[in-house]
Amino acid sequence: MKAPASYTEHDYGRCLDDLAPGDEYRHPFEVTVDAGLIGTYSASFMDACPMWSSDRYARAYHLPSRPVSPHLAFNLALSMSVHDVSQQGVAHMAYVHVRFPKPLYAGTTVNAVSRVISARPSSGLSRGVVHIHTVLLDDHHERVVDLERLALVKPGRLTARPGSPQLHAGDPQGKLWMGHLPSVEMATVLGNTVPSLTRFDPPLFGCFEDLIPGKVFAHAVGRTIGDSEPMQLATLLRNTHPMHVDELHCRTDGPTPTRMVYGGLVMAWVVSLASIDVGGHLLWDVVWREGAHPGWVAAGDTLYAATKVLDAEIVNDYLGLVKVRHVGCKNVRPAQLLDEGADLFSPELAKPAESRIAGKVFEITRTILVRRFGK
Repeated sequence: MKAPASYTEHDYGRCLDDLAPGDEYRHPFEVTVDAGLIGTYSASFMDACPMWSSDRYARAYHLPSRPVSPHLAFNLALSMSVHDVSQQGVAHMAYVHVRFPKPLYAGTTVNAVSRVISARPSSGLSRGVVHIHTVLLDDHHERVVDLERLALVKPGRLTARPGSPQLHAGDPQGKLWMGHLPSVEMATVLGNTVPSLTRFDPPLFGCFEDLIPGKVFAHAVGRTIGDSEPMQLATLLRNTHPMHVDELHCRTDGPTPTRMVYGGLVMAWVVSLASIDVGGHLLWDVVWREGAHPGWVAAGDTLYAATKVLDAEIVNDYLGLVKVRHVGCKNVRPAQLLDEGADLFSPELAKPAESRIAGKVFEITRTILVRRFGK
């Protein structure tokens, strides 16, 4: 009988006792967001917003070229943080806030840094809740994504993690963490006049006048998730959690019986499905709040979206701020749920268990800067 082989098996992420408030992690991935990455990602998301797809349109608003879609930038920030923070996570709990302080353009190299805000046991002490602040930084060490989220992680310590934590020491004055004020005021950047564009150029829906508070959109077209598609996107974006790419892990050690589509992709599909009705004249994502995943999604599920307009505020003659609530459902059309009288837009996890909507898998409140055509 042969002697057992000598080997090393490392694991990554952190458990509850590894996460101390104030710890900062500089994540190992550095990625140049080139046209190939953008094109591969965009092939899975038919987002109707021309700002993310048309150089001509973006230049009409005084930008040098089309910015990277905010949900692509967000997914890079979220995914890069997994390796150091939430690879031992068992669930994503909430998006506390997400901001996009500065445009990200093709050709920019990005990296990410995270800071632990808090880490505490959940009820029953079998798991822990960690509050993480992550920033995605560009070539100038300036924030292009500012993200706070809550994750549910395993208790104890991770004994197989190599070495000691690599703490980030390049920001001694803490400038990265000083509030959430944007470094670029996009209403100013986008300007007060855009004479080369009219309401029907391009001929899409979703300008300020279309988005009336109280209006509800049950977006008709769904999206069936392919088997290899979420795995390709997870690896493209550097998400290292095995529950998204390792079927054997899920069957033997995961919280779900098969690979779970990671939440950032679910968010991006829901936002893209909604864009045909509400994103045609969207100019910038200002802030996302109150985001959660009350259910999980696997390959083969079909996603649908619904949107409720919560508020609208005039910024100037050409721009308006609109607050919307997006909801994602799997394998059931939102119109059916609304016809049945479902309370679709209230926070799902705040409801009693018996009142929750079984098919609801995502929700978020999103404030957007939108083109006005009232003048």
